[in-house]
Amino acid sequence: MSADHNAIGAFLDAQAAEAGAARNTLLAYGRDLRDLSDWLGARALSLAGLTREQVEDYLSHCDAQGLSRATRARRLSAIRQFTRFALEEGWREDDPAIRIAGPGRAKRIPRTLDRAEIQALLDAAPGIGRGRIDRTRNMCLIELLYATGMRVTELVSLPVAGCRGDPAVLVIRGKGGKDRMVPLGQAARTALRDWLEIRDNAPQGSPLYRLLAGRGARWLFPAPGAAGHLPRQSFSRLLGQMAVAAGIDPARVTPHVIRHAFATHLLEGGADLRSIQMLLGHADLGTTEIYTHVLNHRMRDLVLNHHPLARGVSPDDAANTN
Repeated sequence: MSADHNAIGAFLDAQAAEAGAARNTLLAYGRDLRDLSDWLGARALSLAGLTREQVEDYLSHCDAQGLSRATRARRLSAIRQFTRFALEEGWREDDPAIRIAGPGRAKRIPRTLDRAEIQALLDAAPGIGRGRIDRTRNMCLIELLYATGMRVTELVSLPVAGCRGDPAVLVIRGKGGKDRMVPLGQAARTALRDWLEIRDNAPQGSPLYRLLAGRGARWLFPAPGAAGHLPRQSFSRLLGQMAVAAGIDPARVTPHVIRHAFATHLLEGGADLRSIQMLLGHADLGTTEIYTHVLNHRMRDLVLNHHPLARGVSPDDAANTN
């Protein structure tokens, strides 16, 4: 293994052990740093001698490849984390990335669904699945997702032990191993009870029974595979099927869009940003503030479409008027 790969491995180990970085974060760091290492290697360079000019040249290379601003910002973040770690470990005497200005992230209004579309998904969910077991599980999945705003990884990896006893609140293990509590509404609690009843009484010899006899015993949503629980990709495909049944373009429906809908609908209902931040598990309130842009956008459209004096005013004109 090359010196670069050894250094990247040591950095990832430290991020997992000391910073409590989530698995997906570690995978992203690893991919980004290996890409930089490959770029350096093609020029007979290495991470050990990385300079500010080389980092800037690499970011220009990423831009020339057509990578988005978000991807370039993420790669610079990984480089900064690594060079800071190298400085702290005494591998080098300076931090070449500390003063490099990032490309930033485009301010995008998150895609979401309105309440009628969410209801259409919920109405369609009971018909998705090959039998009663699949349909009941799928109904539980979508109800829990919309009721809590969980990330899809958090949803599919819910331990069954924390879901018993008709809980009014779920404890969710989020990014960095941090726990948070989210309340469950009546519809979600009913869907959870229905699924647990079927799960706990799986007929002997059935596929579900066999899953529960193995790795799947720990999880609320057991499935074949090394993890033992439903993969994120499988749930995303299920959402696509629900969208088609609900008459919604499946390209508009992803687990993260349902999470956005959860937050947006709470804000529309009068919830404060700090509470939404806690429910979503955002470390920074600034991340949660993006939902105010969704609300402002909808309010602007409401005025332009329904106010009698707004006729003839385009949304772009209104957006540029202060």
